[in-house]
Amino acid sequence: MTRCRLCGSSALGSVVDLGATPPCESFLAADQLDKPEPAYPLHLRVCTDCWLAQIPPLIKPEETFTEYAYFSSFSTSWVEHARTFVADAVERAGLGSDAFVVEVASNDGYLLKHVVDRGIRCLGIEPSVNVGAAARDAGVPTLTEFLSPETGAAVRAANGPADLVVANNVYAHIPDVVGFTEGLRALVADDGWVSIEVQHLLTLIEENQYDTIYHEHFQYYTVASAIRALASGGLALVDVELLPTHGGSIRLWARPSEVAGEPSQRVLDVLDREKAAGLQELSGYTEFSARVAKVRRDLLKFLVTAAEDGKTVVGYGAPGKGNTLLNHCGIRPDLLAYTVDRNPYKHGRFTPGTRIPILPPEQIGVDKPDYVLVLPWNLRTELVEQLAYVHEWGGRLVFPIPELSIVEVKR
Repeated sequence: MTRCRLCGSSALGSVVDLGATPPCESFLAADQLDKPEPAYPLHLRVCTDCWLAQIPPLIKPEETFTEYAYFSSFSTSWVEHARTFVADAVERAGLGSDAFVVEVASNDGYLLKHVVDRGIRCLGIEPSVNVGAAARDAGVPTLTEFLSPETGAAVRAANGPADLVVANNVYAHIPDVVGFTEGLRALVADDGWVSIEVQHLLTLIEENQYDTIYHEHFQYYTVASAIRALASGGLALVDVELLPTHGGSIRLWARPSEVAGEPSQRVLDVLDREKAAGLQELSGYTEFSARVAKVRRDLLKFLVTAAEDGKTVVGYGAPGKGNTLLNHCGIRPDLLAYTVDRNPYKHGRFTPGTRIPILPPEQIGVDKPDYVLVLPWNLRTELVEQLAYVHEWGGRLVFPIPELSIVEVKR
């Protein structure tokens, strides 16, 4: 990668180099274990002109999102997060029964089902055939497409402009930032609202959340870089919310530039925080790589010691971020016997690169391991409650991020 995909600058500085890994959602079937598996460099850089952090676009979205392994509805807390958002958004945008809501990357309808329940007309735009089908089965109208300026214009022509366009956890997943943003503008009414949730680079850096760097995530935003990205498609940021989701996210409220007005005080406050953290100068990123290396050493030391002491360690969850962690640390089944996941799609498959078996969650209760390594650490509160039963045999939970933490859970 020689130029920034947002502003075209060649001034790109290294943030962290994680080596080469397979795409994080390319879970392997048993008959694929003896076949070659492609791996791609995973090197995060930041543009010192517009401050967009990014990795090279070495894989195409079509390779990942046509058939997708992630179903949002399997996370109880995420469904509740969506329900609360819909209630707040209806009030903020003044959505009545005649409103029209579009969600881009709508997954299995986890969010729009709350819009349907309110009797508000809506449409999901979801590129993954399998999860889009699940949304339609749940009663959520869904178009199987990637968003582009042309798709946005076609949806607008067929349905009218959207009063609210939602794009949660997708703004990082598209290599064509400008084209995608132009697609959002094509969808939204001239006086409408756009809501985007995306992980905040500030917390990624501060909390060592390097496992959220993977090939599906082409870029990583501060509010400062998001303002530049939104402007590229004719949108302006008017407000921002700091969210705890995914370890620390930002909810960006944008409107067409012509009607946006001045940004809120919250926008100015977060910009000040980012500047104070050094994220608008390359020196603010220099210590991150060393802290990432410590996370790796600490986790490996724990797993090796547990193995030598005859302790059993299994995983909980098979999220994309977990595969960055497992591959960067070089963890194999000799150190992590298996992991489990609530998503039946992953059962009987193996993690990419590390070839760790994925089993149903009930296996933990059968085997009663000494430790459970929680890979979706961002769901810590939810999973400490779900996994409280491991206390029955004296088991403990292990969280690797932001630093190694061993937790004794109790009902």
